[in-house]
Amino acid sequence: MPQMSGEKISFTFENQRCFALRGQSIAAALFSNGIKTLRLSPARQQPRGMFCLMGSCQECLVMVNGKRALACKTEASSDLEVTRVTGAVQHAAF
Repeated sequence: MPQMSGEKISFTFENQRCFALRGQSIAAALFSNGIKTLRLSPARQQPRGMFCLMGSCQECLVMVNGKRALACKTEASSDLEVTRVTGAVQHAAF
């Protein structure tokens, strides 16, 4: 990821406007906006969020503009539409 600047950008998560610094990951931006639950576990529907923050665990899997992405490995940028992963999309091969 590039270095962060002081420039603020905005994107949406579940139709909620969120702010990030340019160069910040989606995961870091969501956390700083108070959002910690990114999806529900498939079996028990328990809240899941960020865990390793380096792309190994895939707990931060989200949909970015309609495509699956790891929030910890994806840079936040203006006009992104980020949503939770639901149903069969969670189980599909990454």
